Amino acid sequence: MKVHEENMVRLGQLKVDCTKCSALCCTALFFSKIDGFPENKKAGKPCTKLENDYRCKIHHELEKFNMKGCIGYDCFGAGQHVTQCIYKGETWQTSEEKSKEIFDVFVIIFQLYQIRYFLEESKIIIPAKELWSDIENLIHENEALCNSTPQSILDIDIESYRNKANIILKQVSYFIIKSFKNINNKMVTELLGKNFKKRNMSGLDLSMKLLIASNFDSCIFDGTIFLGADTRDANFSNADLREAVFLTQGQINSAKGNRSTKLPKHLDYPVTWK
Repeated sequence: MKVHEENMVRLGQLKVDCTKCSALCCTALFFSKIDGFPENKKAGKPCTKLENDYRCKIHHELEKFNMKGCIGYDCFGAGQHVTQCIYKGETWQTSEEKSKEIFDVFVIIFQLYQIRYFLEESKIIIPAKELWSDIENLIHENEALCNSTPQSILDIDIESYRNKANIILKQVSYFIIKSFKNINNKMVTELLGKNFKKRNMSGLDLSMKLLIASNFDSCIFDGTIFLGADTRDANFSNADLREAVFLTQGQINSAKGNRSTKLPKHLDYPVTWK
């Protein structure tokens, strides 16, 4: 299903490194308690749990405080790119007059990094090989946009670029599903809180589906598409997700599992998975 070489390395590079960021996700974004954050917070206001050195006071206790929004968040590495590459270490604290600009740039770069993550994975999916040239062009365009000046970034028509990427991602998904046409696996319409233990979920399109609290213990997910799926509290204990498609670290962090769960090479086991 996938090629595990150069592009897998590139995919693995789109990871969060909070030590190189100025806590942009904890400051620039809007928080809602409903979504599992500490409190309702306006965009541009630092979280009350944030220290002056950009570290979280309770980072190692997020599970204890049931802060699922924080546990499941993933910027795909956009935060460190904005802090280190675009602003060269300048932050919303050291240059308060630029704080709004920095936050606005981060929001756009985050969206571009998220799209690039899915494009990079598309570039290693064998059934979509005929699309690889178009995908590579979109990746080069993405990199150029992310490495431009702050003003140029603020002028990006992000929806236009997203639409181009979505067309490709839909085509990739089509080729994946087509390659599993001989597998007797009908589409499931109701997933929320359902029990699918030991089921072969291969070749299913779970894009944008609510998988909240569903039981996928010991399931197989070869070629299963997770684009935008809500995996909060879904149980993937003992499941095989190695060939799952468009699965993100944030989705894994939001779910439940154990050390017997098999993950794609570019994803890490959450510390909450015992």
